[in-house]
Amino acid sequence: MKKQGLNPYLPSWEYIPDGEPYVFHDRVYVYGSHDRFNGHAFCLNDYVCWSAPVDNLGDWRYEGVIYRKTDDPLNPDGSMCLYAPDVTVGPDGRYYLYYVLDKVPVVSVAVCDTPAGKYEFYGYVHYADGTRLGEKEGDQPQFDPGVMTEGETTYLYTGFCAIGDTSRTGAMATVLGPDMLTIVEEPVIVAPSEPYGKGSGFEGHEFFEAPSIRKRGDTYYLIYSSIAMHELCYATSSFPTQGFEYQGVIVSNNDLHIDSYKPADKPMYYGGNNHGSIVEISGQWYIFYHRQTNGTHYCRQGCMEPIAFRADGTIPQVEMTSCGPNGGPLVGRGEYPAYLACNLFCQDEEMYTGTFGAWMDGRFPKITQDGKDGDEEVGYIANMRDTATAGFKYFQCDGIKRVKIKVRGYCKGAFEVKASWDGPALGTIPVDFTNIWKEYAADIVIPDGIQALYFTYTGTGNASFASFELE
Repeated sequence: MKKQGLNPYLPSWEYIPDGEPYVFHDRVYVYGSHDRFNGHAFCLNDYVCWSAPVDNLGDWRYEGVIYRKTDDPLNPDGSMCLYAPDVTVGPDGRYYLYYVLDKVPVVSVAVCDTPAGKYEFYGYVHYADGTRLGEKEGDQPQFDPGVMTEGETTYLYTGFCAIGDTSRTGAMATVLGPDMLTIVEEPVIVAPSEPYGKGSGFEGHEFFEAPSIRKRGDTYYLIYSSIAMHELCYATSSFPTQGFEYQGVIVSNNDLHIDSYKPADKPMYYGGNNHGSIVEISGQWYIFYHRQTNGTHYCRQGCMEPIAFRADGTIPQVEMTSCGPNGGPLVGRGEYPAYLACNLFCQDEEMYTGTFGAWMDGRFPKITQDGKDGDEEVGYIANMRDTATAGFKYFQCDGIKRVKIKVRGYCKGAFEVKASWDGPALGTIPVDFTNIWKEYAADIVIPDGIQALYFTYTGTGNASFASFELE
């Protein structure tokens, strides 16, 4: 039986941001960095891989550790982290993993005969004279490699450009030869950084980090994280190393700019850094991205949404949903874990700014877990205080007359159940103090059809929200 696809698409205890998706041999493989639950920094764990059949995006399989941070000769003691990687198939049919360690300016490469086997260190991207890219005089530091191979040629896209840093001029494209390491065309700028954005068409969405490259038809799509951080933008060109023009935002991990169900400037989740790319799976294109959890920037989970292309090749911005991989609404019956919330907010909107430290305290709701990193337990939402709202989209509802929730915590109040974030309550479910997960229920009629569901806590104290059930 085909499983429903859910967001996040991996288990709630797995934290794989910076997702680069590819289809190899009728399976979708996702490569990314690997955050540690309750970690103190980005990307503390080794690289792992997950894959799913192209015809069942609800059935993800853990492929294991594919590369350890200590496998790089520059990092024998593991003191440096493996930042966001990318993978491409070389002219020899092998799989090449490109990455950057967190304290060096060079691009490392590992290789494997299969998509998700054990990658072995291969070398560093370098000029013909052996000087490593990033260490030649005048080079800009390398960061976030994205790669695409066409024939004997591999295009490498890199860069990190903070606002106001005039030493970093933008996203770089470097052309490599068939050995996958040697530079045959030196770096050129393909998307400007903020100090150099004036008159470029990129204003307000200049390149920050996370370049990723895909090709659709004859058009190259450069996906990247802009200076706004929460959004994945894209630029297009008919050429891989020149002529890129800004086109728009594909997804925002706090749904800014979206005005289909709320004001465009109202954030509906925590804004934070974003990184991902697009891929075609069985004729449908998707955007892979990540969201922040646990009240920090260091516990990011991968999500995905279907996207569409207009006749001119542009991509309308998509909403964050709970059902993205499913290709349509979830079944409006049965129990769903609360960590599937695609909207999470409260009346105080100041937390949703995307700035470091803006929402790292106990006043605001967060998706979290009880155990340590790697414990295979289901996540939940903590810190549901007065006005805190968890939203889930979308469900195909038919004849729903009763709603149950599982809650614990020092709380006394009720959960309002609504079909829109600012709409009237369809009903309320009273809750009270409990040290263990306790089930509460009420007779509540959910309108038939495709519906969003929002649960707003009103009352005193602090509730944790584990799941809801539709009957």
